Amino acid sequence: MKPILTAFRFLTILPLPSREMVTERELGRAVGFYPLVGLVLGGVLALTAWAASLLFPPSLVAALTLTAWVAFSAALHVDGFLDACDGLFGGNAPEMRLAIMRDERIGAFAFTGGALLFLGKYAALTALLQSPTSSAFGLVSLFQPWLLLAPAPILGRFAMSLAIVHFPYAREQGLGRAMKDHARMQELALAAGLALFAVAGLLAWAGVGLWLATVLFTWLLGRWTLRRLPGLTGDIYGALCELTELLVLILLIGFG
Repeated sequence: MKPILTAFRFLTILPLPSREMVTERELGRAVGFYPLVGLVLGGVLALTAWAASLLFPPSLVAALTLTAWVAFSAALHVDGFLDACDGLFGGNAPEMRLAIMRDERIGAFAFTGGALLFLGKYAALTALLQSPTSSAFGLVSLFQPWLLLAPAPILGRFAMSLAIVHFPYAREQGLGRAMKDHARMQELALAAGLALFAVAGLLAWAGVGLWLATVLFTWLLGRWTLRRLPGLTGDIYGALCELTELLVLILLIGFG
């Protein structure tokens, strides 16, 4: 249970009890359970959207759901996305880009990227919550579209697991370094299996397609990042999670 609890403590605001310090090995083993955190978040989002829809129109439901989405992880991945925007687009050399990502202040690239990210997620959520579910969506087709919110957080966190294990890390020290050094192929296999089982169970073959799209997108973004940096960082992991979630929402609208 310790790797599971570690994953939830690290990625969420849930007040889980902890009697011992988390070791670097447990941080690495927790990587395999990141999609499980996404599944729980998906349930929270579905419940939030359903409850809000009893009182409010779809546009406000989308706003409340997006607020719950960010709050669940204490804006951890959003912060990484903003830092990654400034670093990847604002520096002239790898060392400068890494230094920019450590700066707590946000620049024009972070502001613009964050605005576009939230605009895209809000528009996608509004569209999903107003459209009927497709009969091709397996289990989800038995319900109103709230469960369509679950695949995005699942696959967003699977993308992080994949990037942590597959790509090199840019810094010599840090929390991401500890995860990278102790996450093995076993953790990646577990994360891949959990993510595939969850999204295929929810969306049937459409879920398999989204899983494959996530693998391809993670590989492409990782390769592009390596042209700008000597490796990935914790900020890049957060950015990858956010962008994968947006991609999955967009593809769900297209599948529908």
